[in-house]
Amino acid sequence: MPRVLLVAYGNPLRSDDGVAWHAADLLSHKFPESEVEILCLHQLGPELAETVRHFELVLFLDASRLDDAENIRPGDVRATEISAKSGGTGERAHFSHVYSPPMILDLASELYRSSPKSFVVTVAGESFDHGDCLSPSVTVALPKFVERVDQLVREFLSTP
Repeated sequence: MPRVLLVAYGNPLRSDDGVAWHAADLLSHKFPESEVEILCLHQLGPELAETVRHFELVLFLDASRLDDAENIRPGDVRATEISAKSGGTGERAHFSHVYSPPMILDLASELYRSSPKSFVVTVAGESFDHGDCLSPSVTVALPKFVERVDQLVREFLSTP
């Protein structure tokens, strides 16, 4: 069984919201299937907690919206370590199909006593309009996004 799970989520028909799917395609050729599994999803759901419990490292890949308070510009790449109990099930969703990465980790912890090392890796999107093409700034950032994910995976796999 692979040690690492990459969860690429977003809508590939909403421009930059599909950047994680593009990254997943590029990353699929970088790692042996025996070490890394890649899932492409439109959204995160509670059933993902059962899958997550089987892995040592989980990376959630997504597009993020611009945040003026943090001076984020289109194309900025961020990686943030997260864990169970960092804002998950305490922020119950109004609809059962709206889950965040911390909520998935909280479910995995509560239901299966599993707490994989986890990160959210994002690239700030510019356009979330209908379309299957990335904006220019996200297209330029895609290699950096892939490189950051690659770095996190390789660092993890190189440790005993």
